[in-house]
Amino acid sequence: MRSKYIVALVITLVGLVVCLTPLVWMVSTSLKPFDDLLKGGLEIVPSRPRPANYSEALSNFDFLRSFWNSSLVAILTVLGTLASSIPAAYAFARLKARGASLVFTGLLATMMLPGQITIIPVFKLFASLGMIDTYAPLVLPAWLGTNAFGIFLLRQFFKTLPEETMEAARLDGAHEGLILWKIAVPLAKPAVVTVAVFAFLGSWNDLWGPLVYLHRQELMTLPVALVDFVGGAATVQGTPWNLVMAAAVVTVLPSIIIFALCQKSFVAGIANTGMK
Repeated sequence: MRSKYIVALVITLVGLVVCLTPLVWMVSTSLKPFDDLLKGGLEIVPSRPRPANYSEALSNFDFLRSFWNSSLVAILTVLGTLASSIPAAYAFARLKARGASLVFTGLLATMMLPGQITIIPVFKLFASLGMIDTYAPLVLPAWLGTNAFGIFLLRQFFKTLPEETMEAARLDGAHEGLILWKIAVPLAKPAVVTVAVFAFLGSWNDLWGPLVYLHRQELMTLPVALVDFVGGAATVQGTPWNLVMAAAVVTVLPSIIIFALCQKSFVAGIANTGMK
């Protein structure tokens, strides 16, 4: 038994090192002077830390505006994902309807289609509606129940809830909408938080969507602004990766903070989903 524990601990530590290495390298590079980068080497702790890289990097592009744009798109995406996924998942899990299994299977099949396949017809649809160069193509799909993974995750969790609780509420005169928002959603909080975190990360890190649908510079989100910064900051000596990594560290901080705050519910949602 002790040997199994040691093996599990070693595997966990190895996985932790693998996952943290890119982040440690990014933070280390962000604190190095440009001259130290030209020398090469694998120095983890900078011998001459330069915190000024952060202020210099963020002053080279409109960080605050890009941060606000990304925050607005991410918040609206999360709200839309929850507003559309929760009722759909509850209906698939609890309500009996002819053909529901077939519809759910079709919904899951959409997860197998990469966005590059559907981008042309979707782009033409939004263009015909006059929504190109707006945030509508980035946000509206979330409000229309297109997050098949979120619906699947919530459906699996709703199926684990005790039917006796639902029946008792129905006997007391509660309708399905009231049961959903007053009973099912509070009990499914870990799954709801998990879907919200996935939706936020997907929107916050999205580069493809803004590149396709947005044209004006003032609408650009952080991933696009960061790519522009990488291309525009290059010099004869090379790309100042210390400044690029400083901007990247600030960009990923909201994701790290949100995951840290929601870690307990997130892990519970992943662990409990799919038990039934």
